[in-house]
Amino acid sequence: MLESLGKLVQESGFAQILLSEDGWKALAMVLIACGLLYLGIKKQYEPLLMVGIAFGCLLANVSVLGGFENALYHQELWNNFLDSTSEFYHSYGYILSHGGLIDILYIGVKAGIYPCLIFIGIGAMTDFGPLISNPKSLLLGAAAQFGVFFAFFGATLLGFNGNEAASIGIIGGADGPTAILTTTKLAPHLLGPIAVAAYSYMALIPMIQPPIMKALTTEKERSVKMEQLREVTKTEKILFPIVVTIFVVLLLPSTAPLIGCLMFGNLLNETGLTGRLSDVAQNALMNIVTLFLGLSVGATMVGSNFLNLRTIYIVVLGLVAFSFSTIGGLLVGKLMYKLSGGKINPLIGSAGVSAVPMAARVSQREGQKANPSNFLLMHAMGPNVAGVIGSAIAAGFLMSVFGG
Repeated sequence: MLESLGKLVQESGFAQILLSEDGWKALAMVLIACGLLYLGIKKQYEPLLMVGIAFGCLLANVSVLGGFENALYHQELWNNFLDSTSEFYHSYGYILSHGGLIDILYIGVKAGIYPCLIFIGIGAMTDFGPLISNPKSLLLGAAAQFGVFFAFFGATLLGFNGNEAASIGIIGGADGPTAILTTTKLAPHLLGPIAVAAYSYMALIPMIQPPIMKALTTEKERSVKMEQLREVTKTEKILFPIVVTIFVVLLLPSTAPLIGCLMFGNLLNETGLTGRLSDVAQNALMNIVTLFLGLSVGATMVGSNFLNLRTIYIVVLGLVAFSFSTIGGLLVGKLMYKLSGGKINPLIGSAGVSAVPMAARVSQREGQKANPSNFLLMHAMGPNVAGVIGSAIAAGFLMSVFGG
């Protein structure tokens, strides 16, 4: 009896904290996971994904302490999957036959399925009317990708290779699914820290953007009231996703998965004939995929990959990318303010990042602080949805250049 109890204690996860070489790292990641759960539940930082990511991290690291055979996620299997010299290189059958529950769920991330399915739901929930009504918003969405390339060059200076720098830079697009897809294709070993940084900064938009907006604009500029947008016809809304898909995919074929799914979802909503499919995309599909995506991405945050100096660099560079994306949109907004004779409020430029509709709401709030009668929300939604397209194009460009 005593021998059996001794064996039970020795093989328990609690003993592995002391006996295993990486035990302390797994314990540290469990504590980090609890911290992320606190941020997601108590502070409400992107809870729909943050809770899943945090719990996936918790599950992966607790199961690691229980031993390789009991683990839900096996980093060693994925190392072989990614090793071009291994007989199991890119073998999903190898993962299915040897992997745990989260290994199998992670196939949807590695194959790029989950981010694209989420883009169908985002497309179904997005109204491109403000962008169609004011096509100049595309310039603001493009300008807000400046942070992507600024952070890319910063990452290369810190020693990251091209694939890694591209994955870090895309955090500046403020689009979680795009960041996940790009990182999965180019630098899967960085998925955990990049996903956490991307979704954390998206949640912190109301804290990050206002100081930058106030620093780069004057009270007079922020108080500008803009004219009401023209009404967009149903025909225009139906043609828009079709035309954008044809033009953008022909221009940059690597954008097809993201742009194609985004525009397909939007077309489902705009036709007026596929309401059931649009409803499924916006609700059931989005919820199911979000569950799987959060758990499987969080599981990549194992201590051996996450606890290092490079993670700190990624978190800092992510903030730099996001800040400079906001700056890029604001500077072009100020230029448009000058060229229009003071008719365009530059605050809408900060909404050029892809976080819909949070960034547009921040523009609205800051505009009303300067002028209580100001109503910028619909004007800011144009650059905001343009940012979704812009981040997908930026990601497609980077994946094209670096062989994703």
